[in-house]
Amino acid sequence: MPTSATPYDVSLDAIAPHGGTLVNRFAADAARADLEARALRGELPALTLNSRELADLEQIACGALSPLTGFMGRADYERVVTDGRLASGLPFSIPVTLSARGEQARIVAPGQTLLLRAPDGALVGALAVEEVFAYDRAREAREVFRTEDAAHPGVAYLMGDMGDRLLGGPITMLGRTAAPFPAHHREPSETRAEFRARGWQRIVGFQTRNPIHRAHEFITKVALEMCDGLLVHPLVGYTKEDDVPADTRMRCYEALLASYYPGGRTLLSTLPATMRYAGPREAVFHAIVRKNYGCTHFIVGRDHAGVGNYYGTYDAQKLFDSYGAAELGIVPLRFEHSFFCRRCGGMGTAKSCPHESSNHVFLSGTKVRELLRAGERPPEEFTRPEVADILIAAMRPPLVA
Repeated sequence: MPTSATPYDVSLDAIAPHGGTLVNRFAADAARADLEARALRGELPALTLNSRELADLEQIACGALSPLTGFMGRADYERVVTDGRLASGLPFSIPVTLSARGEQARIVAPGQTLLLRAPDGALVGALAVEEVFAYDRAREAREVFRTEDAAHPGVAYLMGDMGDRLLGGPITMLGRTAAPFPAHHREPSETRAEFRARGWQRIVGFQTRNPIHRAHEFITKVALEMCDGLLVHPLVGYTKEDDVPADTRMRCYEALLASYYPGGRTLLSTLPATMRYAGPREAVFHAIVRKNYGCTHFIVGRDHAGVGNYYGTYDAQKLFDSYGAAELGIVPLRFEHSFFCRRCGGMGTAKSCPHESSNHVFLSGTKVRELLRAGERPPEEFTRPEVADILIAAMRPPLVA
């Protein structure tokens, strides 16, 4: 299945993609026409993807998950689960897999071309099946998520939504899906081109699935002091039900960047991927993805990609130490928990502030939500008023007729 050639020359960029090549698995015109014709004739079996699998498919196709050219086969899967590396030894901390269950798992065989359909039934791509293999879900949960607790959202998906067999092989995607927030959507080749056009050589990426409050603002600005540009790269695919919806978050990011960041040194761009909530493993994964988007540095804060109490506050930062700096190829910027100190009269961390915690402005998530639902702004030392107003409007109960 030929894929379209990419004219993008990564040799001119500040950093090479992971593995050295920016993958492009979008179908060339002839391959697209052939697959569509074979699908119409009913010649090929098909698998309907869920939203996470569809997001993974497009992330592979556009190069965000380079060097992956498809869903992982057994050798890559086993070593990623065990060691956080591909079979080649290249760091890669999260398994990216496609599963099938029941009768479909039994009839798909290596050597087949399997059509891939979106949740609505639209034909979106194909998998050249190279392997069909069993896997140990409990082992994956223990190694990747550090728990088998079904209350963990990543474990719940693994145990409840994935099938009995994994299907490995290269993919072809027929075309781009409709991007959420198209004004801010950029594939890795596009962010790289933008960085190059701006002359940025040191680019720091910031992963977020929450509104940016003053602590986030502080660490991103400290990072910006070290780098030429900041990529604010919010994840806008699936997140937990109780996370702030992506459309609300995007309004918050736009308002904050417009008023409090230098426009020529920041770029807001979306990541249409799915959260795994894998804590330390996902922090490394997020860094690799941002490397593919062209970042040379990556912010790792407290409990990165964490959920509940499954991970230690700085476990994600510690995991980076298990990889050599050269082999990972992107510089992690480690930050401690930051806060506004009334005695200092500004933001700081335990590294820079000598005062007791009673001087620090800290609000629990529960308290913040209570204030917002009541239409009250949290203190300006915690969040900017423009952001608070957007959240208050979004959380205000609907009027009853």
